[in-house]
This record gives sequence, C-alpha cells and structure tokens, in this order.
Amino acid sequence: MIDSLKKYAKPFNSVKDLDPLIEAVGEAKYVLLGESSHGTSEYYTIRAELTKRLILEKGFSFIAVEGDWPACQSINRYIKGLSSSAKDSRKVLEGFNRWPTWMWANQEIMGLIEWLKEFNSKTNRTNKIGFYGLDVYSLWESLDEIVGFLEKNNSPELETAKKAYACFEPHNRNNESYAVSAGYLSDDCMKETLELLSTIQKNKWKFEDDQESSLNIEVNALVTAHAEEYYRTMVKSDSDSWNIRDRHMVDALNSIIKFYGNEAKVIIWEHNTHVGDARATNMKDEGMINVGQLVREKYGKDEVFIIGFGTYSGTVIASTEWGVHFEVMNVPPAQTGSWEDLMHQTGAINQYLIFNVHNCKEFSDTIGHRAIGVVYHPEYEHFGNYVPSNMGQRYDGFIFVDRTNALHPIALGPILI
Repeated sequence: MIDSLKKYAKPFNSVKDLDPLIEAVGEAKYVLLGESSHGTSEYYTIRAELTKRLILEKGFSFIAVEGDWPACQSINRYIKGLSSSAKDSRKVLEGFNRWPTWMWANQEIMGLIEWLKEFNSKTNRTNKIGFYGLDVYSLWESLDEIVGFLEKNNSPELETAKKAYACFEPHNRNNESYAVSAGYLSDDCMKETLELLSTIQKNKWKFEDDQESSLNIEVNALVTAHAEEYYRTMVKSDSDSWNIRDRHMVDALNSIIKFYGNEAKVIIWEHNTHVGDARATNMKDEGMINVGQLVREKYGKDEVFIIGFGTYSGTVIASTEWGVHFEVMNVPPAQTGSWEDLMHQTGAINQYLIFNVHNCKEFSDTIGHRAIGVVYHPEYEHFGNYVPSNMGQRYDGFIFVDRTNALHPIALGPILI
C-alpha cells in the first residue's frame, strides 16, 4: 500500500494545488467533506476554501453541517440578510451555546460566514447560498422555535405544539431525564411529537414566505420527532440511536433539497464517521449506517463525491469528559500500520489522493483509520480511535495534513450542556 500511495498521492501546499480534486468532483451534486476530529484548524480552513470554489466554479447551492438546526439558522439568516438577523458574525456565533460550542463558535468559521454574506449580497441567483444544521440534538430549542412561531402567527396548529411541549415539560429541558423516563419507564412523548410532525407537514404551505418559515418550522418538527426517538432509544442501544441520528440528518437534508429544488447541489460538512460510507467499515458488522452510505444509496455513487480528512500528529481541541471545558491536546503519532502512518511514511508532507476505478483495488485492504471525537484521551487512543476501513470504497478522495493544529474557539461565556 505504501508503494500505491507513492504512486497516486500528490503533494499540496495550498487549495490551489487541489485543482485535480475539484475536477474529479465532475457533475456530482452532493459533495461530502469530512474531518477526523471536530477540533482541528486545518480541516475547517481547507473545507472553507473548497466550499468557496465549489460555489464559484460549480454552482453549489447550500452548505449543510453537523450542527443544530436552530443555531445554524442564525448563520443562514445572517448570510442571507433575512429579518431579525444579527449584525456581525461574532454575534451570530453566540447562538452556538450547546456543548461542544467550539465546533462552530470558532475563528476559522467566521471568515467563511463573512464570505458567504458578501457573495449573497452580490449574486443574481434566485436562491441565495444557505447554511443549515442537520443534527438531531436540539429537542428543546426546536420546540421553542415551533411554539414561538405559531404563537406569533396565532396559528390553529399551536394547540398540538403545546401538547407536545407540555409532555416534555416535567423533564426540565434535561435530555438524560427524558431518556431514562422514556427508555426504561415507557413514559414517552412519541405520540405527541409524531402528531405535531404530521400536523406541521400537512399545513406547512400556510407558512410560506420570504423568511423561509415553512422550511424552518418543518425541520424543527422533524428534529422534535426524531430527537424524541433518539433520546428514548439511546439508553438501550448505541447502534440504534446512531442510525436514528444519521437517518434524521438525511431526512433534514431532503427537506432542504425540496425547498431549493431538485437541481440543488449540496456541500455537507461532517465527521468522517458520518460521511465515509459505513459499508466500507466495521460499522456494517454492527448494523450501523451513516449519511455517506444513505446519500450514495439514494442518489447513486456517480452523483456523490466524498472526501475524507486525516493527520499524522499535531494538536486538537477536545475534552476529557462530556460537557466539561475544552483543552488543547497533543495528537500523538498515528498508530503503526494505520492509514495515517502509511501516508506519513510516504513523506512527511501534506498530500491528497483521488480514488477511482483504476486504483481503488490497490486500497481495498482493511486498515485502521483514526477518528477523534469531542471526548478524547490521547494516551488511550490505540485502544479505540481507529476504524477498520476499506479506504478505496469509503471515500472518493482523501486530504492528508501531516501535522495539524488545534482549532481556535471563540469564548462565549458559560458552557451549556
């Protein structure tokens, strides 16, 4: 495999050197950009530059990310100049107050936000570039959004929304409390959330306006229903709750695509574990699916281009426990024999690789591929941070930064869990 890497991997010093990767995207309508951690500066900056080029050169329509829908709406409204939007990008990022705040409240993303705002102010496109969150965690925030909007518009659907809200109220906005109650005691709000989703979907046409209200309320209703299912399930099965989460991301994505039209072209930012096709990893053996797999299955491999990211060593932003303050941690040299180690052995330089019909068989052996989460213990990473992967099938391209640096978070005050 080292010989194959020496043959096919190409060095790069800037995004301008990635022209062949942009060309390899071809006419694909779905470009998925990964990352092997949520706390690495280079992953954000390189993805931002690739995103700009995809918008300018290939006409991509919107960005969808591994983030909460309500918080990402603050970015979407800002870059589109919709009413009630914030006055500057730092104020926008104050909306990302759920732990881990650093995923989106960071200096690296600010530049992209300002670029998108300027692009939208000058474009003649019917639909301006959007920025949307696909994740499932914002149960309470999405309920707040729905109830607030329906109250403001004195809508008949408000009664159904209030029933759902009242069902969750005893748990005082605590996800773990609801998870235990619903998962172990069968005291759940499934009926109420599904009724709310059905009501909103039937009546979303009433809310069509130039503020994207119909899309906003529909996806918030999707989040409410799927978050209820996610928290109810997570206390019993990690794999089932994972699948609920990734299916929700694709459902939310499909709602945005319908809003933009079937010709929409989509850029997705998520962790490698979500975008790299699960069928090419040991996730398949555990009955797990992910966004990359589902998008390929729905739209066909020719319409989808997935780019993974990785590093040999460096620093990263992460936490030692869920919900505690972040730290700058050292990323140790990659495990011997892993994908990142082999790429480093070909030369301690930044490289990119395009997988195609001519070379994917040379990268078909299963090999460990590093994945760093928001909770990270570098001293123990060899025991659980490497995903067995068929790299030639998992991705269409790969970007390797030999030594990476920690992300630069923006302090937003107290951390909310």
